Amino acid sequence: MNFTGASTLDQWYLIVPNYFFMVITILMTIIILHWLFFIPCSWRKDINHSSHILNAAHLIKLKSDKQASVNRLRRSRLTGLKELPPPFPNGWFSILESSLLKPQNVKYVSCLGEHFLVFRTKDGQVNVLDAYCPHLGANIGIGGQVKGDNIECPFHQWTFRGSDGTCMNIPYSLTDAKSTKVRRWMCRETNDNIFVWYHSESEKIQWELPVITAIENKEIVFHGRNEFFVSCHIQDIPENGADMAHFSAVHRACLLTGMEYSDQGILAKYGKHHWQSVWNATALPISHLAELHLKHYFQLIPKCRLFHIDVKATQIGPAYVHLRLKSSMFGSMEILQTVTPVEPLMQHVVHRFYAHKALGPLVKIMILAESIMFERDIAVWNYKTFWRKPQLVKEDTSIKKFRKWFSQFYTENSKSFAEACATMNW
Repeated sequence: MNFTGASTLDQWYLIVPNYFFMVITILMTIIILHWLFFIPCSWRKDINHSSHILNAAHLIKLKSDKQASVNRLRRSRLTGLKELPPPFPNGWFSILESSLLKPQNVKYVSCLGEHFLVFRTKDGQVNVLDAYCPHLGANIGIGGQVKGDNIECPFHQWTFRGSDGTCMNIPYSLTDAKSTKVRRWMCRETNDNIFVWYHSESEKIQWELPVITAIENKEIVFHGRNEFFVSCHIQDIPENGADMAHFSAVHRACLLTGMEYSDQGILAKYGKHHWQSVWNATALPISHLAELHLKHYFQLIPKCRLFHIDVKATQIGPAYVHLRLKSSMFGSMEILQTVTPVEPLMQHVVHRFYAHKALGPLVKIMILAESIMFERDIAVWNYKTFWRKPQLVKEDTSIKKFRKWFSQFYTENSKSFAEACATMNW
């Protein structure tokens, strides 16, 4: 008898599964490599997310208790109401990332106690106006249509010019439309962010935002971001850079212990982060800048120091930081931090990460690491209060210097916390 056919069939039964396994493995490898090198990642967490919540039942309970917990947290801080500085300092604030506003798109943004209408024309020009129509109060940022260089209100089709807020047309009236205006806000689009100039005295722009040429020229590319909503005063966040002692207290425990920094366990015992930092303000005519120089290494065991990183950070006004990281192991990368007060005690914080395309996998590791470290700070910020005259010791000199530097962003007519809350109908 001839068993050739059966033998060939048996061989196919062996070859086909192996072939499909190989193809799937190759495809998965390509997908993973494509994600690592070419797809930006995003890490997002708001104030109501907790690492202690492990199952759906707890998530449902969280949602039902969300408003109550936030209100309880805010009420607990009213004991220090008179201590709080104005919640909206003067300066440039990012109100939107550029990638979120496509040509001929309209966005409504509420922050800084204001209501902004942000739109981009077909040729890419960005304009920022007050959101509410002076006619009958419709929110133009919701449902408005871009018409050339103008924006059209969805309620009665009044159109307003983006360059100065002048009303250009009232379709059903012969009235001189140009006598009506909405406020136009000074804005800049730079470094992949859209900024507005906010000043309580309505002062003209006092300093410009620096352009990072490596980002504008695409010499380095965007690899990902993280995003947080933090319940604290805006001043608390940049003040951390001048708080030298907090680096060892909050950020010493091994990264792998997670957001809950602790000296317990094997990871904490055999792996510690070490930091050296120096903070300095700059003098006129660039007094709106401050510099932080931070050096880091990870000590696995005595005399075994790894992951040396040199960080130079420039604080640009009250709400924008440019960080430059250099490491013999990780190479060079840049991080842009923006902080925007969406409410008097609620900050929207975004970090955007840039590096050469080949560093994609390493940047994603850095995004994870920075997110974990930042969440350790959030765990403090979410529950702290603000003391105008804290009990400082000699080693806290840089905090005192920081507060003196930051005070330049408050002026006589800066809204107090109580005034800002009243405006928002709290």
